[in-house]
Amino acid sequence: MPAERERSAFGLLTLLFFMWGFITTLNDILIPHLKGQFELGATEAMLVQLCFFGAYFTMALPAGRLIEAIGYRKGIVVGLGVAALGALAFLPAASLSSYPLFLLALFVLASGITVLQVSANPYVTILGPPETGASRLNLAQGINSLGTTLGPAFGAYLILDSGEVEAVRGPYLGIAATLIVLALVFALVRLPALAPERDASVGASVWTHPRLLLGALAIFVYVGAEVGIGSMLVLFFGLDEIAGMSEQNAGHYVSYYWGAAMIGRFVGAAIQQRVAAAWVLAGAAGLALGLVAMVVGLRGAIAVPLLLAVGFANSVMFPTIFSLAIAGMGEQTSRASSVLVMAIVGGALIPVGMGAIADTIGYPAAIAATIPCYAYIGWFALRSRP
Repeated sequence: MPAERERSAFGLLTLLFFMWGFITTLNDILIPHLKGQFELGATEAMLVQLCFFGAYFTMALPAGRLIEAIGYRKGIVVGLGVAALGALAFLPAASLSSYPLFLLALFVLASGITVLQVSANPYVTILGPPETGASRLNLAQGINSLGTTLGPAFGAYLILDSGEVEAVRGPYLGIAATLIVLALVFALVRLPALAPERDASVGASVWTHPRLLLGALAIFVYVGAEVGIGSMLVLFFGLDEIAGMSEQNAGHYVSYYWGAAMIGRFVGAAIQQRVAAAWVLAGAAGLALGLVAMVVGLRGAIAVPLLLAVGFANSVMFPTIFSLAIAGMGEQTSRASSVLVMAIVGGALIPVGMGAIADTIGYPAAIAATIPCYAYIGWFALRSRP
């Protein structure tokens, strides 16, 4: 395939990465907003993440089968359409002031994004030389991080600053319109018809491959730790013993957390052109672990930049774990991708557990709960080294 055609396809696909990043981190603004509007505890507020990331677990395998049946392009169109329906459901949820309806809308929205993830992540990985697959996915995830950076800033201005439950209607109507336009674009374009190379060494079941399963657990704890920290930034920075920020001020700092991840992904894409992906992942996990330990140990205002810097350490983790885990899966790459996307359910379960810890012990203890997550990721990286 001509390199120019690959670059054009890659550029178009990065729009998907941007959009699901933008949508995902709006949850970090929705949590404190809905917590105040419906007078929720931390555990109840984290049901936002449970419903959103729970969709990845329940819909990933069906999404994988859908992609096998209809192909990447049509799968992307379906995913965008479903996500648009979920965004539109925010309008009646706000009008009726119904928290359960908000949760249902989030589940539908995330179901569409799940189809996009199952399609786009492996597609980008195989869209070029295999040895630079991790670097390519890191670059795409860098565009994703641009969306995760802009999403909270957008939400803090339009949602938190308003203080009304109806404030979500305008932003999510705009998101729905954008998703519909993208669906029309992908319905009309022709993506390169790629398929993973066949590998006779790959058995009949993806569940028999240890690296894939260990990688799925690494994705589980990574997403859980990253989302859990992002979800608690506003409330953690509001503590008197940390920075005593208002929700509105702290909401703007969420963008710095995801912005650090954006910078790290572009840096990681460049580094992985020269350094083995496993070593980069091990270094990132060690850095994240050390930063969280300092946040918990030092507290005070210094905790603010230290915790934001965890975003930089998180940056390369998802794409690097993903590429390491699907290496050598051959014709079963789509199904392997579904398993890894299922593992994103860590973003549903771990933040709820962190919310329970915050309610009973305190927010510093909840942040400290991510330390074992980063320790496991470091172990997985060392086990996967060349």
